[in-house]
Amino acid sequence: MSAAHDHHHGPAKGISRWLFTTNHKDIGSMYLWFSFAMFLLGGTFALVIRAELFQPGLQFVEPNFFNQMTTMHGLIMVFGAVMPAFVGLANWMIPLMIGAPDMALPRMNNWSFWILPFAFAMMVSTLFMEGGGPNFGWTFYAPLSTTYGPPSTTFFIFAVHILGASSIMGAINVIATILNMRAPGMTLMKMPLFVWTWLITAYLLIAVMPVLAGVVTMMLFDIHFGTAFFDAAGGGDPVLFQHLFWFFGHPEVYIMILPAFGIISAIIPTFARKRLFGYDSMVYATASIAFLSFIVWAHHMFTVGMPLAGQLFFMYATMLIAVPTGVKVFNWVATMFRGSMTFETPMLFAIAFVVLFTIGGFTGVMLAITPVDFQYHDTYFVVAHFHYVLVPGAVFSIMAATYYWLPKWTGYMYDETLGKLHFWLSFIGVNILFFPQHFLGLAGMPRRIPDYALQFADFNWISSVGGFLFGFSQLILLFVIIKCVRGGKKATAQVWEGAQGLEWTVPSPAPYHTFETPPDPTLIKAQ
Repeated sequence: MSAAHDHHHGPAKGISRWLFTTNHKDIGSMYLWFSFAMFLLGGTFALVIRAELFQPGLQFVEPNFFNQMTTMHGLIMVFGAVMPAFVGLANWMIPLMIGAPDMALPRMNNWSFWILPFAFAMMVSTLFMEGGGPNFGWTFYAPLSTTYGPPSTTFFIFAVHILGASSIMGAINVIATILNMRAPGMTLMKMPLFVWTWLITAYLLIAVMPVLAGVVTMMLFDIHFGTAFFDAAGGGDPVLFQHLFWFFGHPEVYIMILPAFGIISAIIPTFARKRLFGYDSMVYATASIAFLSFIVWAHHMFTVGMPLAGQLFFMYATMLIAVPTGVKVFNWVATMFRGSMTFETPMLFAIAFVVLFTIGGFTGVMLAITPVDFQYHDTYFVVAHFHYVLVPGAVFSIMAATYYWLPKWTGYMYDETLGKLHFWLSFIGVNILFFPQHFLGLAGMPRRIPDYALQFADFNWISSVGGFLFGFSQLILLFVIIKCVRGGKKATAQVWEGAQGLEWTVPSPAPYHTFETPPDPTLIKAQ
């Protein structure tokens, strides 16, 4: 074989390997690195916010730039950090968990990743445009975003369209893979829960991303083509925007937590060395949460003046979600109960998830109660609530998954001491950061403001200290990952005591074929 021939048909080298890859592991890794970069960028924006709020008065940034920071922080964390991280984990793990050679649609898989860096480059570039970037909150309520938004809003709309296209393609790929490519004998009710949660999440994505695409298209028409969907002066309705946005936005927040439930349901049984308690009820609870997520959207809108019947319906429907969620928490605790627990880094993040996510759930039930929501609405209490769900919830679960699967991904063991250090600094930091915000909100401090009255100074000072502690702790995670990828102690075949499949209870020889390396003939004879 000639060298030239080999050059064209050998394994792709250098940049083309990453640019043109259809390998689910490569694509999963790119999603994870991209989401980590976005996590650090969105976190930097958050630290600008916390630096400004360290003291009352205006210190560092103009109010308009402060609003751009709150908006971009939310958009980047939701669409750039949390969602691509879960898609990266899905790409890496779903084929391995169901015994498939790759994702069902590998070329589309490549495209759904590669459009993301360009979408976010465009979105972040708006900060440097005339009039600045989006300054209307990550929820981009009209007419603030249409009639009164900066000129760069059009680029923001295009970026959101691209992100939505990526999500829809990723979801189609997940569904096609899970429904068509499971190994013989793997029925739906034998799938790992991470696969189940992602299957349900993918259906949510396909249902709601077109709604987001529709509402940003209506914005585009209001801005450029003389329509008045959201303009009362032209016969439109600003509240229509809120209905459309939250019909997407509420299922969206469940899209950001259901895969986390799947991750935690894999980690807790491993380190408790017990089978997951209540597998079937976990599947049904996940499906119930997904269904209910579609009929609760207007609990974000109790203050718009909806009819009493509407308020009652959305209050009861929202409180109902606490039931299947409580079933899940019960099952995780029951799995740990009387288990032979050890406390490696993934387990620490998983236990912190259960405790802190539950706090976020309780404050969510508080917000669901319509009459008191009038007091909580648009205060820091809401900020505290959703950050307790999204940071110790979604983000901690992604970190838990990273520590849990790094040995599988790299073949090397990460540094356990540094992992525990990262956990404890993050755990302490996140609580110092967000717990005082409950008190600020109940005391009446409104959200999305660069300045505040003197009585809020102490809790803001504490919150900002927690924010910088949590933010800089993430550099330890970056170091741990790079160190692990570069080598070190080899991960054994039974890393985590081989507890993933509970092999520790029944010793058995390792399978002779992993489908990654050619089988060893001597082992085949032995078996």
